[in-house]
Amino acid sequence: MTNPRIALVTGANQGIGFAFAEGLAARLAPSDLVLFTGRNPQRVADAVTRVAGARSRVEGRVLDVTDVGAVERLAAELREEYGGVDIVISNAVGPLSAERTQAEQADEFIDVANGGTHAVLRSFGPVLRPSGRLIVVASSLGTLGHLDPRVQPLFDGASLDDVEKVVESWRAAIHEDTVEEQGWPRWINVPSKVAQVAAVRAVAAQRREQDLRDGTLVASVCPGLVDTRASRPWFEDFSQAQTPAQAAGPVLDLVLASHVDPAAYGELVRFGVVLPWHSGTPSRYAGVTAR
Repeated sequence: MTNPRIALVTGANQGIGFAFAEGLAARLAPSDLVLFTGRNPQRVADAVTRVAGARSRVEGRVLDVTDVGAVERLAAELREEYGGVDIVISNAVGPLSAERTQAEQADEFIDVANGGTHAVLRSFGPVLRPSGRLIVVASSLGTLGHLDPRVQPLFDGASLDDVEKVVESWRAAIHEDTVEEQGWPRWINVPSKVAQVAAVRAVAAQRREQDLRDGTLVASVCPGLVDTRASRPWFEDFSQAQTPAQAAGPVLDLVLASHVDPAAYGELVRFGVVLPWHSGTPSRYAGVTAR
């Protein structure tokens, strides 16, 4: 008898995070469990009640990804209760308002997007069962070529510890107003997304051989332009934007595929296609944010 699969999505109370979790609940088996997580208890509870068409079991769990201890405890609880997890989608993202400077919002944004990614990778990687999926939602902006050549080497071939140190150095440059002097773009979404992808690559490099033997996938994904409340302030043309459910589809296809393509392992994937790590053009634009 096959053990029930355990799936977890961070930032699952709204937008594409909700679509990921709802889509998993619709596609997994009745014995499987999908955990909707977020930091606001009421929003998590409300999200679970909104789920439509679920085949699997669904539950809400409160989780603030900026609380490293909380992430560690939940991973340990799931290992104790279920023997581990099978699917983890790290989707939580910090708010970014058009009404405030990016420097004013940098700490919360970085703590959620980058600190949260690091915490999930560190805590859930060790409890991921064979044939599991550990996915970080990033962006096509996460390729190394989007950074100035002066700072690109900081992420290329970096360990997870290295990535964390670079993120903190970049954070300090934001507060010291030396980002442009050091080669960082003022648009904080770019270094943040590159750091997320670099963190995934770092973890994947350590696990690759065993994971590919086990049929396990560690990767980052770009869902494309999604029409959500968070993206609305930053774009004028949404004619090509997807609904959260539409954007979730290709990501869930990757997550639930029976075969792991070695070419996608550790890489950034958009609509089933690997985006080369060194691709992209350096950007200093500070006017928009996107996934």
